[in-house]
Amino acid sequence: MAAIGVQTIIPISIGDVVAKAEEAKKAGHRLVQVGCTKIGDDFEIIYVYDKDYRMLSYRITVKHDQTIPSISGVYWGAFVYENEIHDLYGLHVSGINIDFKGTFYKTAIKHPFSVTVTKEDDACQNK
Repeated sequence: MAAIGVQTIIPISIGDVVAKAEEAKKAGHRLVQVGCTKIGDDFEIIYVYDKDYRMLSYRITVKHDQTIPSISGVYWGAFVYENEIHDLYGLHVSGINIDFKGTFYKTAIKHPFSVTVTKEDDACQNK
């Protein structure tokens, strides 16, 4: 097994997402995950690739109204992550190879990871 070292997350623009996926694929990397989190009013999406136990990670920061290009044309299975990002965070991903159009997850609250829920919110009450 290769030695594990420091892993760097490289910030890129939304316009570079597909090109970086294509570069990673051409270099022999596999897609490990696409993760999303809300930070204040912004969303951070990290694309993680691996080759020989070395992670290659790219980060984009987007606003809720921005459109993210799909990488499912490069890594076919990315449609799972991209539908999840749409359904849980409410972000628009264009060109997904299998687009569930908001039906990938059934949730009590639409886009639950994009809102701040308090105990008093009706959607969280047991009925």
